[in-house]
Amino acid sequence: MFFDRPDPVPGPAEVLVRVTVASVNPLDFKLRAGAMPQFYGDRPFPHVLGAEAAGVVLAVGAEVEGLDVGDAVFGCSLAGAGTYARTTVLNAANTARKPEGLRDDWAATIPVAVTSALNAVDQLDLPVGATVLVNGVGGGVGLVTAQVARDRGLHVIGTGGAAKRALAEAVGVTFVDYTDGDVADQVRGLAPDGVDGVVDLVGGASLRAVAPLSREAGKVVSVTDPTVSELGGEMVRRRVDRSDLERAAALMVQGRLDPQVGKTYPLSQAADALALVEHGHALGKVVIDMTGTA
Repeated sequence: MFFDRPDPVPGPAEVLVRVTVASVNPLDFKLRAGAMPQFYGDRPFPHVLGAEAAGVVLAVGAEVEGLDVGDAVFGCSLAGAGTYARTTVLNAANTARKPEGLRDDWAATIPVAVTSALNAVDQLDLPVGATVLVNGVGGGVGLVTAQVARDRGLHVIGTGGAAKRALAEAVGVTFVDYTDGDVADQVRGLAPDGVDGVVDLVGGASLRAVAPLSREAGKVVSVTDPTVSELGGEMVRRRVDRSDLERAAALMVQGRLDPQVGKTYPLSQAADALALVEHGHALGKVVIDMTGTA
C-alpha cells in the first residue's frame, strides 16, 4: 500500500532525512503484524515500515548536536516515521555521519542488523581462540555476527539451510546444514566438548536444541527469543548509540566487515523485499533503494 504524506517534522532531538537506502529487517514484518505497538507510540495503522536508513540531512531539531543540514548520515527511525519512504525522521542520538568511502547500502544495514551482531559478540566476551555457534548464520545478522566473531579471533560454527552454505563458508564459517540431520549431534561432531558460546538468531525449538551445547549456560545470547532466560541465557542488550554506529562503519571502511547485501529493490517493490525476508529466503541483507524510479 502506497500513500503520499507531507515530510515529517523533526522533534527537538531528531533530524529530517532524505532517504537514499532503507534496510529490511524481520522487525518490520513483526511490527506490521501488530507486535510491539509501543514502537509506534500506539498510533493506529497505517504506518510506514522500516527502522534503519542512510540518507542526507534536510533539517535538524533544536537540541541536535554533531549533525548538520547536508550531512550524509545513517541511523534509526524509532519515532514511528518509518524508513520505507522518501523522507523520514531519525533520532539524532542513534544517527551518525557516514564516513568517506562507505556505500549508502552498506551504511543502511548498520543501525539494526550490524549493531545487533556487535552487541551480541560484545556480550559473550569470548577470548581469542574460543568457539562460538551462530544459530541461523545465513541471514543478514548471522553473516555479520560470523564476521565480527572471526575478526576477534573466534572459531565460528553456523547453522542454516543448504542454500546458505556457500555464503556462510565464504566468510569463514564451519557450516552445519539443519536438513542433514540432528543439528546438536552435528555440532558435537565438530566440537565434542561443546562450544564456548551461542548467538541465537532463530529462537523457539531451534534455540532450545542448541543452547545446551554451550559449556557455560550464561554464554547463550538470543537476538529474537526472550525465553532464552529459561535456558540460563540472556537477550542481547541492545545499544544503538552514535559510538556503536561509528564503530561498525569503521570496520566496513577498513575492509574488516562486509554486510553482504544480497538483493536491492526499488521502493515500488518494497512488499517483495519484505516478503523475501519474511519467508526466510534472503541471502544476506535486503535493501530498498530510494534513488531510482519509485
